[in-house]
Amino acid sequence: MVTPDLPINEVAVDLEDGGRWTSLSLGGREWFWSGPGLHTGPRDGLESYVDVGGLDECFPTVRGVPDHGGLWNQPWSSLEEDEDWDAVHYEDAVLLRRFNGGDVPAEAETHTIWTDYRLIAPPGYRFLWAAHALLDCAVGAFVDAPAGTVCRLYPEAAGLVDFPPGAPWVEGLWPTPAGLELSSYDPSDGTAVGAVLVDCPTAAVVDGPLELSFALDCPGQPTTVALWRNLGGFPAGDPYRSLGVEPMLGRVFDLAEAGPDDAAVVPESGVLTWRLVVSARSV
Repeated sequence: MVTPDLPINEVAVDLEDGGRWTSLSLGGREWFWSGPGLHTGPRDGLESYVDVGGLDECFPTVRGVPDHGGLWNQPWSSLEEDEDWDAVHYEDAVLLRRFNGGDVPAEAETHTIWTDYRLIAPPGYRFLWAAHALLDCAVGAFVDAPAGTVCRLYPEAAGLVDFPPGAPWVEGLWPTPAGLELSSYDPSDGTAVGAVLVDCPTAAVVDGPLELSFALDCPGQPTTVALWRNLGGFPAGDPYRSLGVEPMLGRVFDLAEAGPDDAAVVPESGVLTWRLVVSARSV
């Protein structure tokens, strides 16, 4: 829902809380789901991931060890030599991030924010990265992605599709992989499904009169979109609803399961850059 008193074009972040994006205001509405109140304040010192909404930077894996990556409980800081860049260290790597957007008139048809990333790490360093965005959408919203895109469904979909025992995923074609209609954000039915749209650098969510789109650019690297459709199926005992649309470098959730072409790789220069563009417009 458009809220007239919200900023037209603004991102808010919490550097102390894993560099998390806490607010995304585009086109006069807030897009982020604010979380179920499982935790308040920075999550540094916690050993297990706690979902609080917004957008977490997942690196160097999404699932596996550590779950949701190793950055969500690590504070970021601004570079002293250039305060436009925020930075965080993880093992042998340094990840830097800078937001751009500029002044956009309220009457503009499209409102856009883009984020530049720079990873400094040893040549050959393999990793996954995801902008783990959880969106606040109404029943009836839907995800728009190119029809026919290969889609990997993960084991939580086993109750909805024929899932071979022990398989890390099953593949089908968007928007109905393995016969499961995945694009719509339906009423709660007690299910939760994770999926990866392979080699799909762009996707959008249409919620009422507005569309929020994501575009990821990183030449020579696997660019995909991960999805998390939680219709009251997670977590056990106290489930809630959330819709995750997650631009990602890599083709799998778990770095330990990545084949030769399923992870991003730092080139010989020791530096890899990419850009994430997020836009909102009326439809």
